[in-house]
Amino acid sequence: MPAACGGKCRWRGASAPKRDDGGKVVSAEPSFRYAYAPSPCGGLALELAGEEALLRPSGALWLAAERLLVVADLHLEKGSAYAARGQLLPPYDTRETLARLAAEAARLRPHTVLFLGDTLHDAGAEARLHPDDVLTLTTLASVANLVWVVGNHDADGRRSLPGENAAAWRVGALILTHEPQAAPRFGEVAGHLHPSVKVKGRVGSVRRRAFVTDGERLVMPAFGAYAGGLNVRDAAFRGLFKREPLAVALGERRAHAVAWRQLGPD
Repeated sequence: MPAACGGKCRWRGASAPKRDDGGKVVSAEPSFRYAYAPSPCGGLALELAGEEALLRPSGALWLAAERLLVVADLHLEKGSAYAARGQLLPPYDTRETLARLAAEAARLRPHTVLFLGDTLHDAGAEARLHPDDVLTLTTLASVANLVWVVGNHDADGRRSLPGENAAAWRVGALILTHEPQAAPRFGEVAGHLHPSVKVKGRVGSVRRRAFVTDGERLVMPAFGAYAGGLNVRDAAFRGLFKREPLAVALGERRAHAVAWRQLGPD
């Protein structure tokens, strides 16, 4: 990846206690401020558990030091699973999802691509893959190592597709796994919850998939075209972070940092 697409920054610690005009402390509880560096590529660079990371507008995580591209919750063949049950959902999500993944790999040239669980929507998804989609994965495997972390939808992992299965993966201080631990966990990078945000504006609101982090752990958005999202204000996210987290919403070409106070429920 070109150096210009990164950007070094540091998380800033707690600010000083709040004081009134006379200098008297009115709140001893410090507020936490986050630092990040927008990337010319549209991503947001930040430090995650001491590791330099880039949050891509595609919803992928890029760890340049390891040349590691991480994507979560692709749910390949979700469309065909729904179609088999008679639901009128066009079964073309796998093609779109893999095209976006191939584009990210072409831009970044990773040494390893890590699938962070629920890559396959169900146990039969691998058998339903179109040969062209298998070819896309095989081509990707010819230029990068593929690691398939298992999730709740694909607990048996891949069978004949290229790559290796794993329960979790470690990179420096980071622990890459599918389902987040219920309590704060330093260095954890997880998927599973499909975080999204509803950003409040002056004339309305907009809903977007998002990363959510407190600088010590990260929950990644779903990368799959049909994966959907759960509002970060949902009870499922409570207790995951040590402090009020930062959301990074995915726009068309940029990832946007959004303060917690700007987020609303569905």
